[in-house]
Amino acid sequence: MYEAIRDEARRAVSELLEAAKLRPGDILVVGCSSSEVAGHKIGSFSSTEVADAVFAGIFPVLREAEVYLAAQCCEHLNRAVILEEEAVKAWRLERVNVVPQPKAGGSFATAAWREFARPAAVEHVAAQAGMDIGDTLIGMHLAPVAVPVRLGISRIGEAHLVCARTRPKFIGGSRAVYDEGLL
Repeated sequence: MYEAIRDEARRAVSELLEAAKLRPGDILVVGCSSSEVAGHKIGSFSSTEVADAVFAGIFPVLREAEVYLAAQCCEHLNRAVILEEEAVKAWRLERVNVVPQPKAGGSFATAAWREFARPAAVEHVAAQAGMDIGDTLIGMHLAPVAVPVRLGISRIGEAHLVCARTRPKFIGGSRAVYDEGLL
């Protein structure tokens, strides 16, 4: 079961990286309900094993692409995010003091905290793309303007998967000319 979850997560993040055209230094936010992945109601069956499998599928792909992972905490920590300290410094984010736990922050954020070389928590990011695994509501951590991305995979384990990328805002009205490469 855990191997299948890891493989689904790896496939999903690989497809999203390609579709979103992320570049080194960009941020990808992931919200993950390990309960939903395991087939239970969100917040009712936190599983470190499931979270570890999802993390093991996602993190190596992002590291290879030099894209920062922002692991969204659950509502008990107001959906703060866990990043590598390097990302916090690079993006000039304000660090907050909290250490996620499986039942207060969520199993996925806890896995990120444990596995990152130098983990740090922040309240907000404006990520260039995101994965919402199990309807965790990542929208508050996406830069405007979010665009849905349809992947060849729509679930990780039993959890519903929704992905997005962002693009620059259009400004200037009907006479403006736009850079097609930024769409």
